[in-house]
Amino acid sequence: MDKRKNEGKSIMVTKRIAFIAHNQKKAQIVSFAMKNRKLIESLGLDLVTTGSTGDRLEDSGLTILKKYRSGHHGGDIDIASRVLDGKIICVFFFVDPLSAHPHDSDISSLIRTCNIKNVPLATNPRAAELILKGLIEEKRQRDDK
Repeated sequence: MDKRKNEGKSIMVTKRIAFIAHNQKKAQIVSFAMKNRKLIESLGLDLVTTGSTGDRLEDSGLTILKKYRSGHHGGDIDIASRVLDGKIICVFFFVDPLSAHPHDSDISSLIRTCNIKNVPLATNPRAAELILKGLIEEKRQRDDK
């Protein structure tokens, strides 16, 4: 959580992790989330997703705070906007590099936004595991203070 001032009042802003997966990678992101469920939940972060990725994760028992539109309907841009707002601290976007995507410009915008804002972006399970371990370590260090 993050404290911010709003008209002189402190408000708590909960940070979020975004989960996105191309159709051919949805099973893989669900498998990753289930395998790492306890770690993900221990971070105390809200989960946000794009459309059907969120449906699949909810079907697997995860609680999703918000499901944005499907990627090809602007969901990737919705997530990029939340990254710019500082609300999303990490993006797990399991991409299918072997398929063409009609919304490639939206995907590129999300990747560029993560790079500009220095937000970790994992495009495959191994990278996601390493980022997740880093988030756990950061939390442990904060908790030790």
